[in-house]
Amino acid sequence: MNGSDKKLKELAIILRQKNNSKIAEAIKSLRQGPPLEGAIELLVALYDRSDDTVLKKIVREFMNDIKGQMVSGEVIAEIKKGWQPDTINMLVSSCWQSGLDYSDYCHEFAEMFLSSDYITAIECFTVIESSAENLKAQQKDMIIRIIEENPLPPGDEKTSLLKELLFLLRQSP
Repeated sequence: MNGSDKKLKELAIILRQKNNSKIAEAIKSLRQGPPLEGAIELLVALYDRSDDTVLKKIVREFMNDIKGQMVSGEVIAEIKKGWQPDTINMLVSSCWQSGLDYSDYCHEFAEMFLSSDYITAIECFTVIESSAENLKAQQKDMIIRIIEENPLPPGDEKTSLLKELLFLLRQSP
């Protein structure tokens, strides 16, 4: 077992405990050290199973403050797992709040926009909007195609938001 595996195992044990101060300290140490592959999955699982608003806030703040671009793939993998809607919303929100570049995943956010609830759709919109300047014309065309080939049902509450998203994609350079 290498050092990373040992740290991840120790983190998993701490996150399963009911000791909020130990959990908060473990998450704080994650912020101060180099990225630990697998930690995102453990933190998301904690968030998803917890009813403790303090713990959820600590995890949310950690996710919003992620600065290592290399973890963006881990975040997307967690979004795809089908956690509770509140957890998915937190994850998508963290994508734009962290300031990381998610432009390579914008087609996935477009698909999620179409299939998710209104609140998560707003978060998906924001991720796409914040990534728009990094999108190549081909990527924008793919997102527009996804949206146009999967129309919302008549009267869907996301219709005006969808129109704004299409406008944004067509207007941005």
